[in-house]
Amino acid sequence: MASLQTSLIWVIYTIAVAVAVLVAWFLVHIYQTPRDRSRAVTLTCIFTITSLLATVLLLPVDVALVSSATSSNLGQRKGWATQNDVDNFLLSLTVVYYLLYSLDAILCLLVIPFVYFWYEEYDEVATEAGEQSSGQRLWAALKYTMSFVAIVAVLLLVGCLVPMSNVENATESEPLTASMVKNRGERAFLFTIGALMTIGVPFYALYTSTGLALLPLQAIKVSSASKDTWKAAMTVQLESNRERQRQLDRRCGGNSGLLSSKDRRELDTLVREERTLIRRQRLADEAHAEHRDWVVKLWLKAEATCRPLRVLGGVGLFLIAFLILISMFVTSIDKASNSLCKHRCGYLLKHMHTFNPVDWILVQSARIFPVDYIMFTVLTLLLFFSSVFGIATIGIRLLWVNVYQIRRGHTSPQALLLTTVILMLTILTLNYSLSMNVASQYTLFGSQTFCDRPPSPEGHPDCSDNTQLMKRCSDIADNAAAKQSCTPSVASTFVNHVTTKFPFFGVILFWSQFMFIGFYLLVVVTFIIRSPRQDERSLNEEAEEAEEAEEENLLASTGRRGNAGLDDIIRRMDRQNDSRSVG
Repeated sequence: MASLQTSLIWVIYTIAVAVAVLVAWFLVHIYQTPRDRSRAVTLTCIFTITSLLATVLLLPVDVALVSSATSSNLGQRKGWATQNDVDNFLLSLTVVYYLLYSLDAILCLLVIPFVYFWYEEYDEVATEAGEQSSGQRLWAALKYTMSFVAIVAVLLLVGCLVPMSNVENATESEPLTASMVKNRGERAFLFTIGALMTIGVPFYALYTSTGLALLPLQAIKVSSASKDTWKAAMTVQLESNRERQRQLDRRCGGNSGLLSSKDRRELDTLVREERTLIRRQRLADEAHAEHRDWVVKLWLKAEATCRPLRVLGGVGLFLIAFLILISMFVTSIDKASNSLCKHRCGYLLKHMHTFNPVDWILVQSARIFPVDYIMFTVLTLLLFFSSVFGIATIGIRLLWVNVYQIRRGHTSPQALLLTTVILMLTILTLNYSLSMNVASQYTLFGSQTFCDRPPSPEGHPDCSDNTQLMKRCSDIADNAAAKQSCTPSVASTFVNHVTTKFPFFGVILFWSQFMFIGFYLLVVVTFIIRSPRQDERSLNEEAEEAEEAEEENLLASTGRRGNAGLDDIIRRMDRQNDSRSVG
C-alpha cells in the first residue's frame, strides 16, 4: 500500500514535469523573436524553465507525501507508514530537492552566463569570412564565464567557513533533519541557496507582486472603450498634423525651398510624424478589424462569448490574490510580534497565533481527497505565472533605465537569457514565501493530525470516541503524540535550516514580504487611479518596429538593386572585352 500510494504521487509528478517541458517550450517560442534565434539559447531557456517548474511543483508533492503517511480521521500513522517507510520517502525527497536546487544553481551561475557570452561573441561577418572559428568563440565565452566560476567558488568557501547560528530550540524539527548540516559541504550548499534566495528578493518583491496585481485586473478591465478613445485621439492628432502642413504649404506656395530653416525643420518633423501616425493607425485597424482568416474570426467570436467568464475568472483571481496578501500580512505580523528568537533565527515561529485564511482553506479542503493538493498546486502555479507576467509587463530594468523589453515575438536572445535568470532567482525566493508565510503551517505538516491522549494498549493513541482530541500537527508540535505521528515536509525543514543557520538571510527574506505587500498595493492603486496605456504602448512599439523593418527592407532592396546594377556593368565590360579580343 505504501509503495502504491507514494508511487502514484511520483507518477503524477513525472507527468506534471512532462507538461512543464511543453509549457517551457511554449513560453520560449511565444516570446523570442523569430528573426534572431539561437538554438543554444532556446534549448538552454527551455531546460532551465523546466527545471524551475520541476522545483516549484515538487513542493505540493512534498506536502502530499508527508500527509499520506497519516490518517487525518484517526490522528495516527497509517498501518503501512512504519518509520522505515517514512524515512525512505523523506530520503528520496531530500535527494530530489538537492538535485534540483543544485541544478538550478549551476544553470543560474554557470550555464546561462556561458551561453550568454557564447551568443554575444558570435560575429556573422567574421565567421563567413573565416576570421572567427568555433574554438576562438568558445575560448572567449569561457574567459568571461570564469568570473562567475569565481563567484561560485567564493560562495562555497564562505559557506564552509562562516559560523552557523545555534539558537536553542530554534526549530522543532531539528532532531529529524540534523543530518542536513552535518558536514561543511552541505553547509556550503545551504549558504549558496540562501544567498541566491536573498539575491532574488528585489525581483520577487517587484515582479511577482506586479504580476499578481495586474493579472486579475487585466482580465477584469473593459479595454474597448480605452482603445476607441485612443484611436479617436490619434485621428485628431493626424488631422492636426496635416492641417499644420497645409498652412506651411500655403505659406511657401508649394515650394518648400522658400521656407525659413526653422519652418523647413518643422515641416520635416511633421512629415515624419505623419508617417508614424499613419502606421500606428494601420496597425490599430489591423489589430481590431475583422480579419479574413476564419480561425481568427472564430477566436474573436469565442473571446467575445467567453468575455463574462474572463471577467468572472479575473474576479476569482483577484480574490485569491487578496487572500494570499492577507495571509502573508498576518503571518509576518505574527512572526514580528511572537517570534521568541526574532532576528537571531530569521523570525522563525513555532506556532501560529493569528488566523491564516489560506492555511485554513487548505486544511478544510483536505477532508475531500485530493482537493487540498490541487488547490495548493494551483496556488503555486499562480504565483509562478504571476512572476512571468510581471517580468513581461515591466521588462528588465536597471533602476529606471529600461535595459530589455519583454514582448511576445520580439524578445532578443540576450533578454530571454536574463529573463530566465531573473525568473529562477524569483522562484527560489517564492519557495521561502510559500513555505514560511503564505501557507506556513500547511506547508510544514500538510493535512496531518494527531490524537492528543495517552497511547492505547495497542500502542497508538485512539480518538475514535472523542474527535475533540484530534488536533492539527501545527497546533501543539511539542506534544509527545505529535512528535510520534507528525512528519514535517522536507521543503519547510530545508528553508528553516537556511534561515536559522544563517539568520542574515532569514531577516532579509522576512522583510521582503512587507516589500511585496507594498509593491502590490502601489500597483493596484496606480491601476485604479490611472488609466492603463498598455495597448497604446504596444502599438507604438509595433509601429516603431514596423518602421525599422521597412527601412531594413528598403536598404536590402536598394543593396540588391545596386548589386544587380554592378553585376550588369561587369557583364557588359566582360562582353566588350571578349568582342575586342575576338576582333
